[in-house]
Amino acid sequence: MNYEMEKWQEALAWKRKLIRKPSMFARMSKSTQTKVQKLIPQKAHEVITQSIKQMVELTMTSSEYLPKSNYHDERSFQEKELLIQEKLKSYKKMAALEGAGTGAGGLILGIADFPLLLAIKMKFLFEIGAIHGLDTKSKEERVFLLTIFQLAFSSEAERENILGRIEGWQERENVSIDWQKWQQDYRDHIDLVKMLQLVPGIGAVVGAYANYHLLDLLGETAIQCFRLRLLNQ
Repeated sequence: MNYEMEKWQEALAWKRKLIRKPSMFARMSKSTQTKVQKLIPQKAHEVITQSIKQMVELTMTSSEYLPKSNYHDERSFQEKELLIQEKLKSYKKMAALEGAGTGAGGLILGIADFPLLLAIKMKFLFEIGAIHGLDTKSKEERVFLLTIFQLAFSSEAERENILGRIEGWQERENVSIDWQKWQQDYRDHIDLVKMLQLVPGIGAVVGAYANYHLLDLLGETAIQCFRLRLLNQ
């Protein structure tokens, strides 16, 4: 119980930090981000849009992302989190290797990195869900995993609303996925590093760093979201 109380406090501190008002630097970064978008090939924008749409469809309708391992529920909350940290390290390495490989291939392979990275991210989320005992075959829990993804790469204006859904999570029979909004928020997060990944000579280094960082961000968001949901119960 001491461990769970400590992690509950950490989750609340993370939440406060996430929804605080954006700094002047953050507002300036947003302006720069808009300019960067114009430098990225239109083909890349199209691939991101289609990749997000396909990822949502696969998440909701297929077994593509279901983990191969079966996890039992006898582990304590602390033991589950230790296992998740091990999985996160493994997925970050996987994403970095994939980013380095596609980044070294120039424009074509650099663009191909978008759907590959999305698949790694969703497999990681399904793995965490299974470790925490969620029925990852159910529609409702798959929506929860998509909501975590959405929060990790959401705009500052959307974060508080999404966090509210996470904290008061209830299984929902009907859900509407605005994948176009998703791809816009996701693109805002990855524009600059992904543009550099398309540059010959430095693409491999940038691709590895960017993918490692993006998995780290998703991992931290997922861990805190499960704390807010499960420890609140």
